[in-house]
Amino acid sequence: MKIMIDPGHGGHDPGAVGNGLQEKTLNLTIARHIRDILVAEYQGVEVRMTRDSDVFIGLSQRAALANSWGANYFMSIHINAGGGTGFESYIYNTRPASSVRAQDLIHPQIVQAMGVTDRGKKSANFAVLRETNMPAILTENLFIDRAADATRLANATFLRTIARGHVNGLERAFNLRKGSGGGGNVYRVIVDGTQVGAYGDHQNILNEIRRNVGTARNILVQRT
Repeated sequence: MKIMIDPGHGGHDPGAVGNGLQEKTLNLTIARHIRDILVAEYQGVEVRMTRDSDVFIGLSQRAALANSWGANYFMSIHINAGGGTGFESYIYNTRPASSVRAQDLIHPQIVQAMGVTDRGKKSANFAVLRETNMPAILTENLFIDRAADATRLANATFLRTIARGHVNGLERAFNLRKGSGGGGNVYRVIVDGTQVGAYGDHQNILNEIRRNVGTARNILVQRT
């Protein structure tokens, strides 16, 4: 199972801002937690991220990264703004059956974990949903410009709770198998200075190395 996690915004694009917080930073933190839980606790799961630092990645490029890798699922992480509170999720507005099914299973798991208002399962013509070739979802996790929500978003434990809800949903939607993974360790595979994956399963690490041997000048495996 190949899952692409997409932390929204980044670099010169902070996303929504409010109460001393920036969306791009929260998105990245949540996405890293999702990745780390998946690779440490589940067997047969490969995870990549469209970005793993504070850099700008265009919307079409995010979709292209997932498409070229052959991801089985695309999950984009965001924080809302503009009034209101709670959680909502989006799939592409043509509502592909595979995306509908996954949203039906993932969405309630996130709401349950967060214990917040359910704003509903929605659809939209977002580029990362439209241009990805695989089932995809975009999640909006509370409102950065609402003081009470921002207080929760500023809490490191709550960000891990958000991530856990996403992982619970992925487990339910794709029958992910719990296993030893990497013994709780997550290893980053870095090719010529760029991280190409993060894995807990040693076989996935070896697979990534083999894919790059012969074309890369330098391959580094680093425990996080």
